[in-house]
Amino acid sequence: MNTPRPRTTRRKPLKLGISVALMVSAVLVSVLLAVHALHFYQLSHITRENLQDKAENVGRTLADSPTLQSGLLLPPDALLIQNYAERVREHNNLLFVVVTNMAGIRYSHRDPTLIGKPFIGEDLQPALQGKENTAVNRGVLDEALRVFVPIFDQQHRQLGVVVVGISLSNVAAVVNETRWSILWTVLFGMLVGSLGTWALVYALKRIMLGFEPYEISDLFEQRHAMLQSIKEGVIAVDADAHIQVINQEAKRMFTQQVSLETLLAGNDVANWPMLASLQQVLISGIPRRDEEISFKGRLLLTNTVPIVTNGIITGAICTFRDKTEVSQLVQRLTGMVNYADALRAQSHEFMNKLHVILGLLHMKSYPQLEDFILKTATDYQAEIGSLLAKIKSPVIAGFLLGKINRARDAGIALSVSEDSLLPATDDERTTTALITVLGNLIENALDAQQNQSKGEIHVSFHHQANILHCVVGDDGPGITAGHDDDIFQQGFSTKGEGRGLGLSLVRQCLDSLGGSITVESEPGVYTQFYLHLPYKNVTVTS
Repeated sequence: MNTPRPRTTRRKPLKLGISVALMVSAVLVSVLLAVHALHFYQLSHITRENLQDKAENVGRTLADSPTLQSGLLLPPDALLIQNYAERVREHNNLLFVVVTNMAGIRYSHRDPTLIGKPFIGEDLQPALQGKENTAVNRGVLDEALRVFVPIFDQQHRQLGVVVVGISLSNVAAVVNETRWSILWTVLFGMLVGSLGTWALVYALKRIMLGFEPYEISDLFEQRHAMLQSIKEGVIAVDADAHIQVINQEAKRMFTQQVSLETLLAGNDVANWPMLASLQQVLISGIPRRDEEISFKGRLLLTNTVPIVTNGIITGAICTFRDKTEVSQLVQRLTGMVNYADALRAQSHEFMNKLHVILGLLHMKSYPQLEDFILKTATDYQAEIGSLLAKIKSPVIAGFLLGKINRARDAGIALSVSEDSLLPATDDERTTTALITVLGNLIENALDAQQNQSKGEIHVSFHHQANILHCVVGDDGPGITAGHDDDIFQQGFSTKGEGRGLGLSLVRQCLDSLGGSITVESEPGVYTQFYLHLPYKNVTVTS
C-alpha cells in the first residue's frame, strides 16, 4: 500500500512579477534580436541592390555619351575620356570609372599612370562580347562591386566597355549608418515591452486577488482536501448552473441512485431538486437555509447560498446532509435516554420496595412480607423479565421499555405479544432504522389515542429466514378511507401544517434497507402496520 510521503520544505519560488518579467523579457529580447538580424540582412541586400542600380544607370549613361564614343577613336593619351570620366566619378561618389577599348586598354582610371595599360580581371570578357555583367572583384584600388556596360556607336558597333566600380567599404558604411536607427528601435521596443509586462503583472495580480501562483496552488490543495474530508455533500455551479465542483460525499450519495455521468450531464430540474434550488438562488440571489428536499427516497437537509464577486452573482453552492441519518441518530440517542430513564425509574421503585420489605421485617409481618415479595417478583417477570426474554437487542429493549413507561403515563397500555422474538444483531444500520420506524409508529398511535379515556397499542416481532416481520397496531380512530397510500407521502397530515414527516421517514428507512410497509385500518376500530425488512441475527435461539 502506497502511503503519502511527508512533505519536505521546498524552496520558495519566484514571485509572479519577477517570473513574468523574466519570461516576457526573454521572449521580447529573442524576438527583437531575430527582427534585428532579419532587418540587417534585408538592409544590406537592399543597399547593395540600390548601389548596383546606381552604378548600372551611370554606366549606361556613359555608354550612350558621344564623348566616350568619339574619345575611343583617339589614342588613350588624348585624355578626353579621362577628364570626362573623372568628373562623373567625383559627382557620383564612385570608386572608379574605367573606359576600355575592345583590346582591354584603359582610356581612364582614378590613377592616371594606369591609363594605356590593360584592364585586370577576367570579368571584363563578357562585356567585350556585348553583354552587361556584374561582378565583385579586387583591382588595384580596393574590393569593389563592378558593373560592366558595353559601348556601341550609332551603327551598333561595339567600341569598348565602361566599367563603374563601387567600393564595398562604402556599402558597409551605408549599412552601418542605419545601425543606430535599428538600435534605437530595439530600445524603444524593450521600453514598450517593459511597460506591457508591468501592466500584465498588475492585471494578473488583480485577477488572482494579490496571491502568488504558489499560494493559489497551496490554497487549491487545501480546499480540495477540505471538500473531500467533510461529511456534508457539496455541489457548486457557475453562473450558467453548470456543475463545477462536487465532493466525494455528494458523489457517494448520488451514485447510489444514478451514475456520476448522468448527474454531471443532467439539468432536469424535476429529477434534480438541488439544481432547482441552485437555479433559484442564482436568479434571486437570496440564500435558502435549512431546506428539506426529497431526493430518490432520501430526505436531505440543504443550505444553498449565492457566490457574489464584486456585486455580481458568479455561481452558487449547495451543501446538504442526509436527514435520515440525523433522524436515525436522534432516535437512537432517544432510545438510550429512554432506557436510562426507565432504569432510573425502576431503581427508584426498587428502593421504595426495599423500604416496604424492611418495614415489614421490623413489624415481623412475615405472611404479608411473603405475599409482597411474590407479587413484586411476578410483576418484574411479567414486565421487564418478559420483555428482555423476547427482545434480545438491549438497545431496542431499552427503547421499548421507555415507550412502555411513556404510554403508561399517558394512560395507554403498550404491550409486546407473548410469542414475539427479536434476536440481537450486529448491524447498526438495521437497529437504528428499526428504532426510527417503531418510534414514529408508536408516537403516531399515542397521538391518535390521546383524546381517548383508555387505549391499547400492541407490538409483535417474528423472525424467520433472516426476515423480520413486525406488526404495530392500536385501537384508535383509524385512517380515513382512501388515504392508505397518501399517509406515506411527505407533508401529508390530517393534524395541521408542519406535520406529515414521520410516516414518510418510515418508508424511506425501509426502502433504504430493502424492506416494505403496508397498512390495514378500519375507521373507529383499529389500525395495523405490517413491516418486513432484512434482519440478520448473531445469536442462535432455541
